[in-house]
Amino acid sequence: MQFFALLARNTEKFTDADFAPLLPEEAEQRRSLYAEGAVRQVWNRGDIPGSGMMFEAGSDADVRRHLAALPLVKAGMMDIAAVVPLSPYPGFGPKR
Repeated sequence: MQFFALLARNTEKFTDADFAPLLPEEAEQRRSLYAEGAVRQVWNRGDIPGSGMMFEAGSDADVRRHLAALPLVKAGMMDIAAVVPLSPYPGFGPKR
């Protein structure tokens, strides 16, 4: 099953200088999740600092477990705004 996770940096409590030391480890953890097949895609948000991540997982709990392993989430510097389960869009299938 696929899930979309929407993440937001906690910029009210932390500065860019606070984030900087954790960014290489954050990127490495995201690469690991991609290599495992848990993460399908990652985007930077265009509206606020943060990201969107497409997951392939068995449950919401699995996605949240993966997100909890991210260094910025662990440090309380990244908030999980939403984890949304997705289902196939039927409009592209055969007409009946």
